[in-house]
This record gives sequence, C-alpha cells and structure tokens, in this order.
Amino acid sequence: MPLMLLSKPILAAEDVPAIAAASSIKFALDDVAKQFQQDTGARVRITYGSSGNFVAQIKHGAPFELFLSADERYTKQLTSAGQAKGEGAVYAVGKLALAAPKSSPLELDEQLNGVKQLIQHQQLKRFAIANPDHAPYGERAEEVLKNLNLWQTIQPQLIFGENVSQAAQFALSGSTQGGLVALSLASAERFKSRANYVVIPQSLYTPLKQRMVLTLKAGQTAEDFYNYIQTDKAQHIFAEYGFGKADN
Repeated sequence: MPLMLLSKPILAAEDVPAIAAASSIKFALDDVAKQFQQDTGARVRITYGSSGNFVAQIKHGAPFELFLSADERYTKQLTSAGQAKGEGAVYAVGKLALAAPKSSPLELDEQLNGVKQLIQHQQLKRFAIANPDHAPYGERAEEVLKNLNLWQTIQPQLIFGENVSQAAQFALSGSTQGGLVALSLASAERFKSRANYVVIPQSLYTPLKQRMVLTLKAGQTAEDFYNYIQTDKAQHIFAEYGFGKADN
C-alpha cells in the first residue's frame, strides 16, 4: 500500500498593512489602531516619522499602503506623481504649542514674549523645533517665529528634531528650555507631570490640514482602516488629543 502524505491546508497570510504616519499623531493613532483592532479584529503596523521623508520613501518603492501626513502638501505630491489612489481625505487639523519643562526659566505666552525676554538677557541656550526642511510642524514653527520677528535672532539657539516627536522630546525632557511642537504631543498624559504648554494662535501660521492617502499598494485592511479613521469614534479620539475637526 503506497504511503499517502496528508497535505496541510494552506493558510492565507494575515493582511497586516504597513502604515506610514506623521509623528505628531502617534498617541492619537495608536489609540485609533487599538480601537480598530477591537472593533474589527484586524491589525495594522504603523511607522512614525517626518512627512517629507515618507514621501521620498514611498516614491522609491517603500511598501506602505496608507500614508497619514502632517500636511496635505505632501500627500498631494504623491497624488500628482500617480502614486496614490485619488486625493485622499483630511483626517485632522494640527495645532502648535509652545512647551517647556516645569524647571525651565521660560515664561509661556501666546506671543512668545517670554522667549524674547530670555534672548534679550542672553539666557536662552537651546530651543527646539522640528526640522523645517521635511517636517510640517517645523515649517509652521518657522512661520510663527518669522511672524513674531524672532527667526533671525533665535538661530544660534535652535535645536532641530528629525521630526516633531523628537523635537517634543527635546522641548519637554529638559535638554532644552522649551520649543514649538505639536499640541497633540505637548498635551499628552506622559508629559503633563513634567511640562507646561500654551496653544499658539492659529492666526500666526498656515493651517495644518493633515491629509491621508492610500497608496497603489493598498489592500483591503488598509482601505478599511482608512475608512475607520473617518468615523465619529476615531474622530473623537483625535479631538481628545487636541486636533481640530477634519472638514471634508
């Protein structure tokens, strides 16, 4: 009697899409992803970084299926290059905050008068923002400093974070005297005990419309997550982290 081999059933690989997301939304999107998994059973893998760097990576073939940018200018670059499924959707409006460790001599105010005073008395040593070359929150921080006539005078004290998450670490950890960072990071629970912040008036910088797009590699789970982010439940989570409401 010939030996018969029982073949094992071939299991379909689980669809766990790679997601590229701006570091400004880390705390909020982690919560959204957890809720998505609870509600649907599906999982996603999220990599956080600067929006400009992600655009370059996606253009060079990185396997991301969904890109959540800190500024819609970056998603539009992918759409124009034919590397996205349509124009996507605005999922949140980002806001800037002036933040500093509680031990800092920097007095916080909306017009950055405390920053000006420290500069005038040669007491400002290090001030953090995200790199304006590829991080939207860095671009907006530069815009605020220019609008308040501080950009030139603060140059020697500026410390650039690779992305706004790193800038927030610099601004809130005590390695600098403060910085201009994402409100969503400055207001997070983990920083509340050791740092203070004030919200920067939105009249001082161009609105940060945070847009997301599906890439050409997007599968079903990525599309489901994209749709889930636009639900009231997910939008409520973003609002809890200080983001403005998306208006599509």
